[in-house]
Amino acid sequence: MTDIPQKMFALVQKLDGYSGTSEGPRITTLEPYLEAGEIAVPQPGARQVLIRVRTASVNPSDLHFIKGEYGQPCQRGVPAGFEGCGDVVAAGDGAQGLVGQRIAFAVTQGGSGAWAEYALTDASACIPLRPDVSDDDAAAQIVNPMSAMAMVGMAQEAAGDGGAFVMSAATSQLCKLMIALGRDRGLKPIAMVRRTDAADPLRALGAAEVLVTTADDFGDRLKTVFRDLKPAIFFDAVGDQISERAFAAMPNGGRWVIYGKLDPTPPELRDLGQLIFMNKRIEGFWLTRWMRETPPEKLGAAVAEVQARFADGRWKTDVTAHVTLREVMEKLPAALARPDGKVIITPS
Repeated sequence: MTDIPQKMFALVQKLDGYSGTSEGPRITTLEPYLEAGEIAVPQPGARQVLIRVRTASVNPSDLHFIKGEYGQPCQRGVPAGFEGCGDVVAAGDGAQGLVGQRIAFAVTQGGSGAWAEYALTDASACIPLRPDVSDDDAAAQIVNPMSAMAMVGMAQEAAGDGGAFVMSAATSQLCKLMIALGRDRGLKPIAMVRRTDAADPLRALGAAEVLVTTADDFGDRLKTVFRDLKPAIFFDAVGDQISERAFAAMPNGGRWVIYGKLDPTPPELRDLGQLIFMNKRIEGFWLTRWMRETPPEKLGAAVAEVQARFADGRWKTDVTAHVTLREVMEKLPAALARPDGKVIITPS
């Protein structure tokens, strides 16, 4: 490990295990969850790699995680951050072939997070990068893009050629990717947003319809659009009463796929008979499970398409702010409050 320091600057978790709360990913301060400081650079074990971080993304799952609300427990003293881009500088047995490569990576359990100068993860969670993919795009190369590939694939299977699917919180980076991919695959994406000014940009990306949930005519538009386009599947990051209204308006066989919980208040299910008589379903989606269960050849094809789409400009990461590691505690909450883009953390 020549030229690798013994210490590094990192943002480490203060909580341990699960908090039992369900407050959602919004934060006003990081003080209860993270602390900044110098810690030892981790050492790679068998089939692990040590990565000098170039960029790291901030996803809602990261915020749920540091608050103890995610599907895996916090680990006190371990750096946060699920995803990033960097250079492999050292490796354990079975992973030496990655040394010297620039990669996109996801942090696996037993690793050390991306909100640090160095990260540690399994070699299997690393993607060697094409030179024409930027560090910003590479930092957000796995969680959102692979989710988009998975969910649009689910939409194709559920809706068939030319069919429609629905998304809530559609100004998110993930939904922008899904809209463009859905359009390119001949589907009709229906976007649900809160702000009127978000509608035209999403239509330009390829949304067949945009429903503004705060508009006075939302209820009538919802019924009309769903009657005309008959969406087969609803990908929901919010989980509120408006989501329940959308599900209730879906046709026979409609599927409500929940992958996030932006609203901490659970919705009331007002017509359980639809589950019986209209064959509707409510289910969850977790990217980690999808990646484990997807055959390697299909996963490899998805990875290749993700990089190609970023390299040729069909996809891009809308970045609202770059925040350095040493600025995160002070500046990240305000940066996350900016709409319609991704916050990227850099070492300096």
